[in-house]
Amino acid sequence: MGQKKLKRFAEIATFEHVLEYPENTGGKWNGFFQNNHPISLELACGKGEYTIGLASLYPEKNYIGVDVKGNRIWVGAKQALERNLKNTFFLRTQIGMIDKYFNENEIDEIWLPFPDPQLRISKSTKRLTHPIFLRKYKQFLKPDGYIHLKTDSPVLYQFTKLVIEMYQLDLFEDSANIAADLPQNKELQIKTHYESLDIAKSKTVHYLTFKINKELPIDLDDELAKRTKEIESTQDARETEEEKKTD
Repeated sequence: MGQKKLKRFAEIATFEHVLEYPENTGGKWNGFFQNNHPISLELACGKGEYTIGLASLYPEKNYIGVDVKGNRIWVGAKQALERNLKNTFFLRTQIGMIDKYFNENEIDEIWLPFPDPQLRISKSTKRLTHPIFLRKYKQFLKPDGYIHLKTDSPVLYQFTKLVIEMYQLDLFEDSANIAADLPQNKELQIKTHYESLDIAKSKTVHYLTFKINKELPIDLDDELAKRTKEIESTQDARETEEEKKTD
């Protein structure tokens, strides 16, 4: 491990607004923030661009950035200190353990800005909008709490729409192109490091807002896997044919 990373790991260990794999935090977050304001999560926050951006926009709300990479969390945590953002915290842990850190109804909304789309069909269960994760979120998200997905991956966008349809979740906002549909939305103008890289080379960003205020039957998961494989295999075959035509 490089000296730079070691230095950052040592530094975040001293930050009062960073918790690394903590225990018994459920029900204590308003105490950590020393207020009773609404709490939002940014999952897989990376360098915390959304945590910092939203905390700056809404000082009357609290924001927690969650990621397993301490080296990345350091960037956001350092900015929070420099900007004196008292309404930010960072939690270092795996997203698969997220339900261990919060009590029922403790979180008001969840942001998923540019999460890894896990493009391989075999890894679709690792997508952060898969029912496996949604069931975890439901344990601590308020019934009227929103989940916001922002992505440049048409695969993740369409997959999430399929999940919303199959499990009959409440969809509130659906934009295939936020630049065209929602140009004045300040929240969506915040950019993550990965958004700036434009990995998908599409220059098109999708956005979904939905709720999980109902149960997600486990017996539908096999059907979801089947339909995902059918849809994405067809898409892959179509893209391969298009590439051959342009060669």
